[in-house]
Amino acid sequence: QVQLVESGGGLVQAGGSLRLSCTASGKISSVDTMGWFLQAPGKQREFVAGSMSGDITYADSVKGRFTISTDNAKKTVYLQMNNLKPEDTGVYYCNQPSYGSWSWVRHHWGQGTWVTVSS
Repeated sequence: QVQLVESGGGLVQAGGSLRLSCTASGKISSVDTMGWFLQAPGKQREFVAGSMSGDITYADSVKGRFTISTDNAKKTVYLQMNNLKPEDTGVYYCNQPSYGSWSWVRHHWGQGTWVTVSS
């Protein structure tokens, strides 16, 4: 099994920055394929950013503001979030895709990390 632990969230004003971390443990050899997801209050969880063996994809809403990076030595994936907006508020999770699609994920969800962006 694989355990995913997200951290780095917090309260920030609009226009500010945060860097989230996702550390994987257990039966996982690489984090080069990993994605970030956001569950905003009252909404379904949705894809934000992901790397599939280095091929990086971003949701349109975060392009130019968020950057995903990976560190296999630390089994950690980062999400640098700049110019944050109130609509970025919610719980951020990481997970690996299943069947080559971000629509499905491989592992149980972690506890996530809360991001609150005030206007």
